[in-house]
Amino acid sequence: MDTNQKRWSSAVETPVGSTRICGRVAPGFEPLAEAFCDNFTARGEVAASVHLEWRGKEVLSLWGGRVSDSQDWGEDTLSVVFSATKPATALCIHLLAQRGMIALDAPVADYWPAFASHGKDGISVDMVLDHSAGVPALTEPLKPDCLTDHPYMAQALEQAHPMFVPGTRTAYHPVTGGFILAEIIRRTDGRTLGQFFAEEIAAPLGIEFWIGLPEDQDHRVAPIRHFVPQKGRAPTAFGMPLRDKTSPQALFFFNHGDWMAKGVNTRAGRAAEIGAASGITNARGLARLHGAMRPGGRLGLTQDTCDRFARTTSATHCDGMLLQPTRFGGGFMHRMDNRSSADRPARGDSFLIPDQAFGHVGAGGSFAFCDPSRELAIGYAMTQMGEGFLVNDRGAALIAALNACNLRAST
Repeated sequence: MDTNQKRWSSAVETPVGSTRICGRVAPGFEPLAEAFCDNFTARGEVAASVHLEWRGKEVLSLWGGRVSDSQDWGEDTLSVVFSATKPATALCIHLLAQRGMIALDAPVADYWPAFASHGKDGISVDMVLDHSAGVPALTEPLKPDCLTDHPYMAQALEQAHPMFVPGTRTAYHPVTGGFILAEIIRRTDGRTLGQFFAEEIAAPLGIEFWIGLPEDQDHRVAPIRHFVPQKGRAPTAFGMPLRDKTSPQALFFFNHGDWMAKGVNTRAGRAAEIGAASGITNARGLARLHGAMRPGGRLGLTQDTCDRFARTTSATHCDGMLLQPTRFGGGFMHRMDNRSSADRPARGDSFLIPDQAFGHVGAGGSFAFCDPSRELAIGYAMTQMGEGFLVNDRGAALIAALNACNLRAST
């Protein structure tokens, strides 16, 4: 037995500097455990969890760090996972499509007639899922608490004008797409997004994952620590257009309310059903959700439905919002290797998952993905936000370490 196996073979708790790491590690997955520990000593991790499922079973679950001066991150600690919420919302849409309640290639206006105004009549459900709908931000000024008011956002989207001709350009929709999909769910099923997800997905899977957190769970949530850019850093490609108030980047950055800056750590912010951003869970919840995205299982997904998750339907060398290469399909992010094209690769502008995998990142670095070919599903959640749009150095280290794991050792 090598040194790493001795360290993890029976360990439930191990110190990493002044940080306590707890959890379980099956043989063969020691490299991932080591990378998680290294994140605390070398990459600025504060509090986080990582969870890995292989062939439907847990093979690694680790957590650690300090939520506050008086509280550790525990096994059941929760956090906001931002855009890693998007696959949960997309899965709701795919379930409705599988049940014949919506058609993914149909116009959104078939289910929401008022949405068709101002040239949006040709926007299909698929276009919303793969970020080619052309409505990545809104031009009319929004109120500060807009993201916590679904009817208000639905009305604003009805009156919106596309920034790009729908279906002609990939442009990441940071928040608008989630509200469009949530309104489709409400109009076809009758339940809100949060209700549908809780009853049709979270409950059958037995996972702790909410889009709209109940008040009795609020005490479990670790506050998000916002990323503070270093002074004097050269502006990114995304940062340059912020000087132009008419650019998609400026219209999003300065016109999506104050939920991200002020509301994310409040009770009202956690209760909000923001389909693109307000999911609350931990690494275990993220991994088990993605691990369930396979044919059959508790959700009864068909092969055709699951095939859509990994099928890239929208890709570009210059995303209309993020201004870098992106690849999407079915509500998921696919592999994005921008190490040679990003202006600052270390800032976190890649998502180096296998070609056949699908998942999503969240602002600051949380992520999850499913790799059907290896029967793997991994989730990572944290409190300290990092740099970049996609996976930062902490997440990248975890993904690289996963690729170094010996699956045969766990057979």
